Amino acid sequence: MRVVMAGRDRIRTEAARQFVSDRSGSDRLEIVLAEFSCLAEVRQLAEEFLSAHNRLDVLVNNAGLFSPKYRISADGFELTFAVNHLAPFLLTNLLLARLEASAPARIINVASEAHRNNRIDIGNLARPRAWTMMRAYGRSKLCNILFTRELGSRIDAREVVVTCLHPGMVATAIGQRGGGLVELGWRLMKPFMIGPEQGAETPVFLATVADPAPFHGGYVIRRTLAQPDPAALDSGLARRLWEESAKLVGI
Repeated sequence: MRVVMAGRDRIRTEAARQFVSDRSGSDRLEIVLAEFSCLAEVRQLAEEFLSAHNRLDVLVNNAGLFSPKYRISADGFELTFAVNHLAPFLLTNLLLARLEASAPARIINVASEAHRNNRIDIGNLARPRAWTMMRAYGRSKLCNILFTRELGSRIDAREVVVTCLHPGMVATAIGQRGGGLVELGWRLMKPFMIGPEQGAETPVFLATVADPAPFHGGYVIRRTLAQPDPAALDSGLARRLWEESAKLVGI
């Protein structure tokens, strides 16, 4: 496989590319740069990829963040929602025709069990009320699952299979920038979390399993279809989220 790795910082992304190259022995690796809090950069990333590659077999939407403070993106949206939902929503739509032309292809969205017990207000997606860091993150992960569900209803599973997953509690640095009790709690829990290689097992499984069709539109934990929160199964809500997201990103 030729792997294209996206990141926002050239030095760190190149270091990640070199790490993978050293471990795999592959030189079929390249990087592209984009800051996912800026939709213009997401569009530029898509343009660069489409101009350089005539096919796309697997798209893994994995980028995400915890924002320790209420922040607004360059486009005027709450930052967690912008990065965790709007950016992959836009990128996927911009690349969808190339995925369909490369059929059979796959889209894999990394969600989280943090979506449970969260609710979204379609009329206040861009700047939601009652903001907390964990609530913003949980809402964005609920959006990932609803997006997967709606996309699954719009595309032909014989051409493109779309699925989402919970990777587990992975010992990365994502929770170490929260400050205060959040950062302290993350550091205390980190020794009990799974490692990044274990966290990658389900996305890699979905990218390579011989028959992905049973997972189309579904939510996967440990390589098995799982029931998400009831809110994530609301087809009407999924459709309204899609329509509002399309308006917000201008497609």
